[in-house]
Amino acid sequence: MKSFYLTDAGRVRSHNEDSVTILKNSSNEYLLMVADGMGGHRAGEVASSLAVTHLGKRFSHIASIGSKLDAVNWLNDNINEINKEIVEYAENNPDSTGLGTTLVLALLTNDYLIFGNIGDSSGFVLKNSHLHKVTKDHTLVNLLVSAGDLTEEEAQNHPKKNVLMKALGAAEKAELDIFDVDLSSEAILLCSDGLTNMLSVEQIERVLNDETLEIEEKIIKLIRKCNARGGTDNISIAYLIKESGEEE
Repeated sequence: MKSFYLTDAGRVRSHNEDSVTILKNSSNEYLLMVADGMGGHRAGEVASSLAVTHLGKRFSHIASIGSKLDAVNWLNDNINEINKEIVEYAENNPDSTGLGTTLVLALLTNDYLIFGNIGDSSGFVLKNSHLHKVTKDHTLVNLLVSAGDLTEEEAQNHPKKNVLMKALGAAEKAELDIFDVDLSSEAILLCSDGLTNMLSVEQIERVLNDETLEIEEKIIKLIRKCNARGGTDNISIAYLIKESGEEE
């Protein structure tokens, strides 16, 4: 495996409210995470960091995540704990109005690949040189598209395209959407909407498929492209690829 992650404040925001990491445990299982925080008085970075740090510590302290069912239960238990922590933080810090965070993650073992998300950070797999989006955004606009009230084209530039319907810390209870993904994928890409709002899937694909670039160079190039187009939001990317010859 090769992996790399990076976050950038962008060109407009005064600080970075995203958190991102890739971890490997003693069983060579991988956990990738991207969280995009929100809230007043820099509370967004508190929420995103809390989510990524909590899950990261728990993952690093176990020898193996276990079966697929064990993994789903483990994720749900930890998400409930994280949500409770964020809600309590907001209650104890009155200047943290609207505190919350999105979270997208991927858990890769020798036996399975599962994605989880809440909010509008995105999870993709690369297969046959094409990116396929796995996760579904929990946004008002996506809800309207699903109901047939908006077209995909109308959704792209809708004034309320960033209004979230779900996020960690937004309600007393939170639940991840879980996706069971084919292990034959060549690579995993997680990102905050600072990437997907600036670049199309086709533009991202072109960079990821550039064989002249190392994995680090690809991620740096994607972030530079976002900033060249205005960099209106924080940009975070976690990317993992299988090296040629690796077994499924």
